[in-house]
Amino acid sequence: MKHVVSVSLGTSKRNKSHEVEILGERFKIERIGTDGDLDRFAAMFRDLDGNVDALGVGGADIYVVIGKRRYAFRQILRLVSGAQTTPVVDGSGLKHTLERETIYTLQSDGTVDFEQARVLLMSAVDRYGMAQALSEVCPNVVYGDLMFGLGLPIPIRRYATIKVIGALALPIVTRLPFKWFYPTGEKQEQRTPKFGKYFAEANLIAGDSLYIMRYAPDDMRGKTVLTQSLRQANLDWLREADARRAITTTPLMGGETFATNVMEAVIVALLGRGKAPLTTKDYLDVLEALAWKPNVIPLEG
Repeated sequence: MKHVVSVSLGTSKRNKSHEVEILGERFKIERIGTDGDLDRFAAMFRDLDGNVDALGVGGADIYVVIGKRRYAFRQILRLVSGAQTTPVVDGSGLKHTLERETIYTLQSDGTVDFEQARVLLMSAVDRYGMAQALSEVCPNVVYGDLMFGLGLPIPIRRYATIKVIGALALPIVTRLPFKWFYPTGEKQEQRTPKFGKYFAEANLIAGDSLYIMRYAPDDMRGKTVLTQSLRQANLDWLREADARRAITTTPLMGGETFATNVMEAVIVALLGRGKAPLTTKDYLDVLEALAWKPNVIPLEG
């Protein structure tokens, strides 16, 4: 049995374990939260190295991307460096491929009419494949990087602006502590709604599920939420907030979804190439074989 573990800086309350068969291979898939404890987080990558088939980085990003430039959060890169043998992924490969293809699929099959949609994308540098695809198919997108990443009340309405700001800011931002920009540990459970005007204007909220749950208003009436991973508690909250539906980019397992870093680790374990980098074609070929499609979850009624 192949064994994949996502080690997360997030809360241990979201821990999950599941066994499943994928393309004829048996998998044990785990998500283990470290409650924001950086020392424990780093120790788990050292301890699991060589003992599992692939490791995922949860509750954090190693890389963020603008255009064709990739920037690494130095703190996270240092913390996961203890894994010398086992491949470590943060979901970047699927953000570049699966999430981009999700937008095209939703448009082509009529699930979402992006030409008419009003989209709030929580962060473009975090979901860069999604951001780039949205910039092509949707004329009305608000990119929330400055609002939800830096707390500045400045909406960005053009992806070209994201490129300019990102090129200036990311070389500095990625040298700073990651927790300044993303909730870790118990903070992932805390709701601090903000910038409600832009949620109200949108009929589709897209991006990282923790960002959405943390900052969304109590009233999500009639809205579609497009994200990577939702737990049962998230779905219950969206129903209470009167959201219309949720769409996840990763498949249901045990009634819930794992994050992109977990599913990317599954692909790496399937291909069995160790730390050798995968190409876009590698990801797309496996995704085609897996036949993963956007998962639409009705919430009304």
